[in-house]
Amino acid sequence: MTKPAKSKSSLLTNRRDFLRVGGGAILAAPFINKVHAAPVEINMLAWYGHGEPDVVAEFEAANNVKFVPKYYAGGDNMLALIAQSPPGTYDIILSDGEFVQQLNAAGYIEELEPADYPFDDMLHPDFQQFPGHWSDGKLHSVILRGGHLGVSYNKNAITAEEAQSYACFWKPEIKGKVGHFDWHLPNLGMISLFEGNAADLWNLDDAAWGAVQDKTMSLREQIGGFFDYGGTFNSLKNGEMQAMCGIGDWITGTLERDGAPVASVIPKEGGIQFTESYCIGKNSEKADIVKKFMQYMLSPAGQVKSAQMAAYPGFCVTKGGRAALIEADPKEAMRSHQMDGMANEPIALINEGRIHYRDIPTQQSLEDWNDFWSEYKNA
Repeated sequence: MTKPAKSKSSLLTNRRDFLRVGGGAILAAPFINKVHAAPVEINMLAWYGHGEPDVVAEFEAANNVKFVPKYYAGGDNMLALIAQSPPGTYDIILSDGEFVQQLNAAGYIEELEPADYPFDDMLHPDFQQFPGHWSDGKLHSVILRGGHLGVSYNKNAITAEEAQSYACFWKPEIKGKVGHFDWHLPNLGMISLFEGNAADLWNLDDAAWGAVQDKTMSLREQIGGFFDYGGTFNSLKNGEMQAMCGIGDWITGTLERDGAPVASVIPKEGGIQFTESYCIGKNSEKADIVKKFMQYMLSPAGQVKSAQMAAYPGFCVTKGGRAALIEADPKEAMRSHQMDGMANEPIALINEGRIHYRDIPTQQSLEDWNDFWSEYKNA
């Protein structure tokens, strides 16, 4: 799927215009539309945190709008919520990148205009034309942020050296203290990496899929629980769980900011990138203000808010956003390795081939993976 070609001068002009309106530390004039009527409500479907005041309050005040968020966990749940709702229910949808193609195929999202967004300012070429975001040369979603999933652990229970492999989840000393974030895709994806599937981790034939299931089942006696977002966070915070499969810095980073002895690393077998992207809901009557919000969140100021999000951190996807984060919050930029030349810098990890974008299974259905996940939980 290819993006319509643009001239270099056109891209540069778009970027200059974008940075001119969105590059300041405060909201620039085009984002401000002060009126005195009651706020316009914008219905948002997203992971927890994206509709909270630390992210949206400044835009709300400047544009006389009010976000009404509906939160979900896991792309399967997102699809179910949309399917159960009348068309036009959600004005803006924050989707995991791998589910955009399904949203588009089902007719749940609107086509976007590429020139409205700063693709020439993206930190990596993949972000300009992210898999599934384009269909037949048409754009349907724009990347907002990302994060890497790997080994998440308590540093008092697992050494940094042990954390360099998913094998640490089988460490006898932490039996009963390994947890799972309760969603099949990241967990089974990690086991697939551990089984050596690398770039084919989502493309498993019957033999490889069987091996992933067997290896996963061998971990079951280590497991102390299956947790939602809050449970994952709290069980690591209070030490109930000393390792967690299926997550990364998006959980441990928040705890680490508060001084907890936890960390996440990308092990030798590789890691998985979660990618969060914005879509405009089909038949939304508020597409214009939603587009303005998406532009704001991709401006340097918006990217800083995304990276600093209280609910869970993520990394910037634009050059202007990263530069603004380094200037505004060098401590967080350093903690999250968002500085050129640092070990485990996110873009370098992608370029080294150590990161694989999260996807959906190609030779099995999502139902196949979910059915096995249910069997595993009940074993």
